Amino acid sequence: MFRNFAWDDSPLGVPDTWPVELQTLVNVMLGSLQPMLMVWGPAQITLYNDGYAAMCGNRHPAFFGHPFRELWHDIWDAVDPIISAAYAGQGTSMDDIEFIMHRKGYAEETHFSFSYTPVRDQAGVVLGMFCACSEITGEIIVRREQKSLHEKLLQIFEMSPAGIATLGGPDHIFEFANEEYYSMIGIGRDIIGKSVAEAVSEVVDQGFIDLLDTVYKTGEPFAARAIPVELNRGPDGEKQKRFIDLVYQAMRAPSGDITGILVQAQDVTERLAEQKHRELISHELGHRLKNQLAMVQAIASQTLRSAENLDSARKILSARIGVLSAAHDTVIQGGLGTSTVHKLVNQMLEVHDDPMASRFTVSGANLRVGSRPSLSLSLIMHELATNAVKYGALSVPDGKVDIRWHIIGEAKDRFELVWTEIGGPEVAVPERVGSGSRLIKAGLAGAANGRVDILYDARGLRCVISADLASFQQEH
Repeated sequence: MFRNFAWDDSPLGVPDTWPVELQTLVNVMLGSLQPMLMVWGPAQITLYNDGYAAMCGNRHPAFFGHPFRELWHDIWDAVDPIISAAYAGQGTSMDDIEFIMHRKGYAEETHFSFSYTPVRDQAGVVLGMFCACSEITGEIIVRREQKSLHEKLLQIFEMSPAGIATLGGPDHIFEFANEEYYSMIGIGRDIIGKSVAEAVSEVVDQGFIDLLDTVYKTGEPFAARAIPVELNRGPDGEKQKRFIDLVYQAMRAPSGDITGILVQAQDVTERLAEQKHRELISHELGHRLKNQLAMVQAIASQTLRSAENLDSARKILSARIGVLSAAHDTVIQGGLGTSTVHKLVNQMLEVHDDPMASRFTVSGANLRVGSRPSLSLSLIMHELATNAVKYGALSVPDGKVDIRWHIIGEAKDRFELVWTEIGGPEVAVPERVGSGSRLIKAGLAGAANGRVDILYDARGLRCVISADLASFQQEH
């Protein structure tokens, strides 16, 4: 193209008349594999090599040897200040400049790295501009896509219900941890950039650093369910025993070398406690079923003793046994749904009290109860009543039971129910703890800071049940 171009018609004239600076740079440009461009003279005539020709799209070869403005007319507002600076003697270099070009007949996003260098003669007069450049559009798009993928992966890690962390190098330096991981080890810890031994120092003597070392050296993953670990995660830094489902997996570079460890961990402490509570209730079902004949016998005795005639006794007895059956269906189905303390107490009274001569006194506020505490409270009261019929105040004609509940605490943030037996046989501490007592002492499932105190007062058994009010009323 240089040889065949009509230089006679060009403002530059024929090559033999070109200044030595232009001849030298043209030779350099044509011999280079890197895209290069020259803009020369007052008319800013454009010359370029094969590498730059590819960047011109459909405008090559028509705009070769024409003014620079004609070649890049669609982006001239962005290019003009840079070329003007070069002609004023000021070079410009950019690692990435973005243009929307129409070089191929449609709008496209493009990116370039370049340097514009003024070219001077021996007197220091600027003759033109020389540019070495590269199109980096593909690299920028790939980098953007990689960044987007990276951000999506981080978002997935952040949204994961399990705790996730990445550890780098043989010293197991924290590089990333999601919110669930911070929640597990204790919110507020500064761990990024620190080793596990430094950031979570309490696990060093528990063997976890040795496990990490083994995974890093061998590449073999480690997995364990409900592994016990003590963590300084209390409000004052005190240790708490937690149970964790844990996986350590080696992370590798493209070369295959191990570079770090991916940690996946899930705190299953509450789930295990709930499972243990469910197992306890399941075991107690057998105990409660063994009491059914005694309960039916007691109901029949109370009904027949107070009924006016056999027909009335039959209706009352049938109704009360139906209530007893419904109560056990509720236990088997696993919940009562949201209820109130009044409702739970009344359900118990329908089974255990004599409507003609009530043995219970009841008082308390109209308090809502969440489904899980509802089931526990119902079971506890039925168990207390069963024991009262068999051994306590309800086993004698004049015995009574007082049930009252209220909100306690300076902040009025705790629920308390007190069961008091009066006028029954003399009470003594049992020699062994039966399954019924274990059910009672298991407390209220789903309620935080629960407590059950059984007082074996000689005058009558007293049971105090309490829990955090908010969690007692929360629907799970």
